Amino acid sequence: MEFNFRIKATITNLIENKMKKKIIPLFQILFTTILIFSCSQKHSSGNDVVFKSYCLDFNWGEGGPNAFAEPGLWADADPEEHIKWYKDLGVNVIQTFIVSCNGYAWYKNGVVPPQPGLIHDFLPEMVEQGHREGMKVMGYLCIGSNTRWGIEYPEYSYGYPADRHIPYTRKYLNYLDAVIRDAIQKTGIDGFMIDWFYQPNRSSHEGRWLESEKERYLELMNEPFPGEEELTDIQYDTYSRRAIEACWDVIRKAAKETDPNSMIWLTAFDIAHPHYVDSKMFREIDWLMNEEGDVSKIEMIRNMVGADTQLITCLASWNKKDARKVVADALKADVGLYGFKKPDANSLLPPIDHYLSAPIESFEGDHRNIATFARVYNNLPMDYIKP
Repeated sequence: MEFNFRIKATITNLIENKMKKKIIPLFQILFTTILIFSCSQKHSSGNDVVFKSYCLDFNWGEGGPNAFAEPGLWADADPEEHIKWYKDLGVNVIQTFIVSCNGYAWYKNGVVPPQPGLIHDFLPEMVEQGHREGMKVMGYLCIGSNTRWGIEYPEYSYGYPADRHIPYTRKYLNYLDAVIRDAIQKTGIDGFMIDWFYQPNRSSHEGRWLESEKERYLELMNEPFPGEEELTDIQYDTYSRRAIEACWDVIRKAAKETDPNSMIWLTAFDIAHPHYVDSKMFREIDWLMNEEGDVSKIEMIRNMVGADTQLITCLASWNKKDARKVVADALKADVGLYGFKKPDANSLLPPIDHYLSAPIESFEGDHRNIATFARVYNNLPMDYIKP
């Protein structure tokens, strides 16, 4: 570490004063030096972020049958290089993948086929190396979308668009239960993020319900499905909340029975959705994130969550939020920070020194967000530029 000029001047004055007047004990000089240095370091950027996370996002990419990455894209990802990138960024929580949206896993010998050509046993190695660096390593499951599931089980999926397409039938819940238990046991993850946990978009079937979901309606509502035209808003909302809660129960039970310390992290692009608010899931979730990046939305649901729930906000190009404002709001509200971006062809993004070598405003989109995080997470001033 380097002393700044103010600290150097203070120390010099103290020493000169001692030499001239011989009234300041040496221990007082040392104590004052340590105190000033410590305070200066702590408040060098005005940041004190407890939850610092990022994700090199393997979901989106080229070559797949939709907007999701083709199976095997970035299969050569090197855990050692990824850990270094996250460490340089300054995160204490890494979010990577159990299964990405293309439906293939990021670890070997599991109940789900691995990404074709997967070189490293990626997720377990990320966990092992991340833990050595003092970081938590979280997996990921997209609850509402899975291309492989849609292709292999068309009667249980509304096609396979890059959108929510999976109803929460018993067959699908059995799949989730098996994947969660398997991943926790075999990879050692600290927990996992669940995403797109809403009802399916049925537009690919012109709004017509699958027979498998009509059966699920009967199971949850204790009455036959009334028909698309006869289904009332009250019936639909009741069914939707019950379907989400039943799925949540399976997710939570699988995680906590396998590892009671496993953390479940819900990300919501609409945190105030009527199928969510005042839900059992909100009361039981470990970490809850508003992906819109609006801290005021978090305040709307703060009294709906458990006493120990970690609240998080997000910086990503899709929500078009001002990075400096989101960071400032999050710090005031004791809310954690997170961001994500699709990697480059080498499965990474530019090294963190790149983001520290120029002013934040010289970057655009997600790169500006990363440049902001690189300073906030490493407790550097926002105007810091690395020589």
